[in-house]
Amino acid sequence: MSDSVLQILFLLVSLLAQASRAAPKLARPNCAERCGNVSIPFPFGIGAACFQDDWYEIVCQQNNTLPILNKIRLRVLDISLPDYSASTNGMISVSVPAIYSNSSCGGDRVGGPVSLEGSQFVFSQTWNVFASVGCNTLAILNSTGSEVVSCRPKCAGTNISQFSACSGRNGCCQTSLPFDLQGFNVDFKEEGGHQGCQYAFLANRSWFLRSDSIDLYDLRLNNPFPVVLEWGIANNTNYALDLNSTYGGDIEMPFMQCYCDRGYGGNPYLIGGCQDINECEDLRICPGTCVNKPGDYDCVQGRKTVKFILIGVGAGLGALLLCLFLWRLYKYIKKRKQINLKEKHFKRNGGLLLQRELSSPEGNVEKSKLFNSKDLGKATDNFNEDRILGQGGQGTVYKGMLTDGKIVAIKKSKVIDEGKVEQFINEVLILSQINHRNVVKLLGCCLETEVPLLVYEFIPNGTLYQYLHDPNEEVPISWDTRLRIAMEIAGALFYLHSAASIPIYHRDIKSNNILLDEKYRAKVADFGTSKSVSLDQTHVTTVVQGTAGYVDPEYFQSSQYTDKSDVYSFGVVLVELLTGQKPISSVREREGKSLATYFINSMEENCLFDIVDAQVLKEGKKEEIASVANLAKRCLNLNGRNRPPMKEVAMELEGIRKLQHASGVQLNQEDREATQSYAAVLKPSTSLHADVIAFSDAQPFLPIATW
Repeated sequence: MSDSVLQILFLLVSLLAQASRAAPKLARPNCAERCGNVSIPFPFGIGAACFQDDWYEIVCQQNNTLPILNKIRLRVLDISLPDYSASTNGMISVSVPAIYSNSSCGGDRVGGPVSLEGSQFVFSQTWNVFASVGCNTLAILNSTGSEVVSCRPKCAGTNISQFSACSGRNGCCQTSLPFDLQGFNVDFKEEGGHQGCQYAFLANRSWFLRSDSIDLYDLRLNNPFPVVLEWGIANNTNYALDLNSTYGGDIEMPFMQCYCDRGYGGNPYLIGGCQDINECEDLRICPGTCVNKPGDYDCVQGRKTVKFILIGVGAGLGALLLCLFLWRLYKYIKKRKQINLKEKHFKRNGGLLLQRELSSPEGNVEKSKLFNSKDLGKATDNFNEDRILGQGGQGTVYKGMLTDGKIVAIKKSKVIDEGKVEQFINEVLILSQINHRNVVKLLGCCLETEVPLLVYEFIPNGTLYQYLHDPNEEVPISWDTRLRIAMEIAGALFYLHSAASIPIYHRDIKSNNILLDEKYRAKVADFGTSKSVSLDQTHVTTVVQGTAGYVDPEYFQSSQYTDKSDVYSFGVVLVELLTGQKPISSVREREGKSLATYFINSMEENCLFDIVDAQVLKEGKKEEIASVANLAKRCLNLNGRNRPPMKEVAMELEGIRKLQHASGVQLNQEDREATQSYAAVLKPSTSLHADVIAFSDAQPFLPIATW
């Protein structure tokens, strides 16, 4: 066989061997392996179940860039595993602050004692030194109350020399540490009176001796200093070590070391952590052809090379096929788990109940109301944060585009109580059947995910609140537009109260929950969890909820919500349209922060036209404005029984608008359609069902939501 063929086969064996070996894992499975630029090997770890015990816990701070040894709150600079070939113990480099003799050295930077007692850590005698900077002061390093070592820096004159080797003269001295130091403190004994700032510290010997001279003036600016700790595991620890590892260590140390065997590298504290090292990557290791094998290698020449190459090719192909099989098996198991999880979520979120409604002969909910999680994930780019329209107490809303190109708003609800699943499905069924031009339409839902997903039509032009109160709005809102919006809201509420198949109480009417479509038509939004009561009860008893400035005072006192509570909230919105003022404002401190109270007081004092918006005064007739204001005042009556029903409110607004246009203002095609639709809605209802549904809390379809 020619040399060129042998070289090609050898290259193939090397590539297959490299492909079959994964990089050794240093951390436990599913645990972070790095914090910033520091590798975190087990028994150290970040997060629960990722470290051996509290002494090995690492906390990753400052956006996952700063590792802290949590037990002693010291910054970690580096962690290394025991190295069999170099005969070194496991080491961890940390930042330890200096200890100052008094506060004149830096105010609150006076350091304190450091203790490792109870751990499997010691301050390394090999790698560290104890140093002191000052003049004619004895620095004594104590451990558990007894003197260990001391250091006395001297000054040739009265000051510290700026540049000098730390040799005991010129203001700096250093000395070695004892063998198994686990804690220390420093005492200072001045000789010859107060000597000013004195400080002492431990430091890595290689860092401290990085140059022949040290700027002693700037030395304390390096505080804290890098210090090396040697670490291991307790001698009585019951460890399931890797098969290719061994343990041992210095019997005088308070810990045991684990090493990967010769020819292996990685983490010996993990099962499978020690993996074969390919010595053949070093081209100088063999005079002939190098063939790697577990834990070792062979140098071969001549015909033996072919045999080893063929064995290597066979082993490599076998390993490759095994990896391929395991990968396919993993993908299959993962897919089955996802299917089972979707089925579990579907059942928990009420999917079976909804399916029963869909399959019943009398059910009239379209099957297209059920979306699958894959399509909605694709529509929202897997719920990318850039797609978020708004967030609130009930969930997060995303903007999405379905496969047919339709733009929708998708609400990702929070986890619902399993005891309320039937109510949740009831809400979906009811809302999907509401069909009114001024009510945001529910298009469907998805129950395969951990939390339910609701799909609504997308409304592009924000909220009435923004339209009224945005200081950047260049074009003022005309009186005709305000009157039309008020009529549309009133018509929608009348439809919900009296003309829908099942009467609905909204429970959170406010300008933030009135959306404006591309033609600035009003859309009532914010339908949440429903409650059903028999019609003859006339109210819903709930925990008081709502938005300050809009809540019916009668409901606030009694916790009994009625259709007249919606009327009160609408009255506040009507006053907003008249005055252009916010429902709660600290600017009205003297008159009252509540817009409703401020408006009623102004009406009673005959000062209505003092608070009406300038655009309304400019375009509207005073009798029209007065009629709308009197209607708003009736809606805001503190006694709910004296408030008009929404049917009467809608009819009065329609009448005012008809009189307005009869006096000379021409209706455009859209306004004529709106007026005709309300005329149809306002016909007497012939039948009402025996349930009342009250909705609140979520705002799932705002382009710019205010939660």
